[in-house]
Amino acid sequence: MVAGALGALTGAGVAIGAPNKPVPYWASISQDEARMRVGPSLDYPSNWVYRRRDLPVKVVQVLGLWRKVEDPDGAQGWMHVRLLSDTPTAIVKADVAPMHESASDGAASLYRAERGVVGRLSDCSRQWCAFDVKGRRGYVKASDLWGATDK
Repeated sequence: MVAGALGALTGAGVAIGAPNKPVPYWASISQDEARMRVGPSLDYPSNWVYRRRDLPVKVVQVLGLWRKVEDPDGAQGWMHVRLLSDTPTAIVKADVAPMHESASDGAASLYRAERGVVGRLSDCSRQWCAFDVKGRRGYVKASDLWGATDK
């Protein structure tokens, strides 16, 4: 299994080593399973294993093909760039975040996203974000989310 993971990380198609944006920046987990390590190498042990594709993370440091990231709970560690995506995502941090038909408190509430729900963002403006949770779309207050809401 380790050899397979090592081969997957060193094979063709690895993303370029330096981001084209300054840190910190938002990213999301691109795999069904991703390991956070205590240092920027496969030689370091894992301190977390994430099994949540699209979970938002904040990239706080870049070292070659490794990114030091912070998760929604504040844990920090290193992930290989291949485990990350630029897809803007967020996680609900409020107990319940109503998903409205439009970006307004007066708009009809379509769904209720509970704390911990992860979704993709397509637009954040005027303190509201278009939020998509597996095809269920609505507008959520940016203050109810943690992730790429500062765009």
